Amino acid sequence: MSEKQLDLDSLRWQKFPVLDDGFVCLVDVMGNDSSIVQAARVSYGEGTKKVSDDRTLIRYLLRHRHTTPFEMAELKFLVRVPMDCWRQWIRHRTANVNEYSTRYSVAIDAAQKTPPDQWRTQSTSNRQGSERPLSDEIGARLTESEQAFHKSARQLYDERLEAGVARELARKDLPLCTYTEAYWKIDLHNLLHFLALRMDSHAQLEIREYAKAIGENIVKPLFPVAWEAFEDYRMQSMFLTRLDQGVISRLTALAAERKLSPPYTDDVFLEAQDDSWKELKRCRERDECRSKLERLGLMGPRPDETN
Repeated sequence: MSEKQLDLDSLRWQKFPVLDDGFVCLVDVMGNDSSIVQAARVSYGEGTKKVSDDRTLIRYLLRHRHTTPFEMAELKFLVRVPMDCWRQWIRHRTANVNEYSTRYSVAIDAAQKTPPDQWRTQSTSNRQGSERPLSDEIGARLTESEQAFHKSARQLYDERLEAGVARELARKDLPLCTYTEAYWKIDLHNLLHFLALRMDSHAQLEIREYAKAIGENIVKPLFPVAWEAFEDYRMQSMFLTRLDQGVISRLTALAAERKLSPPYTDDVFLEAQDDSWKELKRCRERDECRSKLERLGLMGPRPDETN
């Protein structure tokens, strides 16, 4: 038995814990890094077969968004996830899904609990995001009331079942924190797209934990070359729009004219900004551009981020 086969067998059905009672595990996989290059080379015959050439080809394919060869590999997972997190997950309509049925079976007796230090405030700049944690005092109070609600909701559900109520009706007041389980089968191209979105710092923390568990514990060891390219060209890369490029061009021209050195001040950045942003008091695209320039070392941290 090869070392790769041993690694695959050790991964199958291994449950990687997520949150307080969730997990992800690999059920099966079809293909590996070689499957990607095999599919890519079908258009021009055998071609080269060296490992170094395989790596070069995979990196070229991902870098230039030639995605079809990555669809030739597939992975099947079993996941246990809170229903509210699953709602975000299932929006990715590029997988085959079979979910645990609470019409047929009794609902899983587990609900995601929030530790006192993990209650987050609503973001002031992003309507669908969160920011810093609430105080320990408030967090402890919220966790205590959450636990009481979980207990009450489950008791109500159990009482309905004991009274003979159909499972499909008894379940209707279960909270969204209730865990569900599902088989989730997806090709590597769409999985990498899912991971790029859900591992991003802007994704909700809870689903980000699931994406990290899948990516780092399962995809990375099974597809090491593709994962390396994914990190280089997707996760750690930067997309510059036409407007971003214009700002950089004007910014460097102003710096050369005035003999300025980076990091540049916000006054210079605002002078170099795109004309379409100038009349806007708030502009997310402008903020995103500034963040990119900060990553490139052309701008320093925002004044309100240095305190």
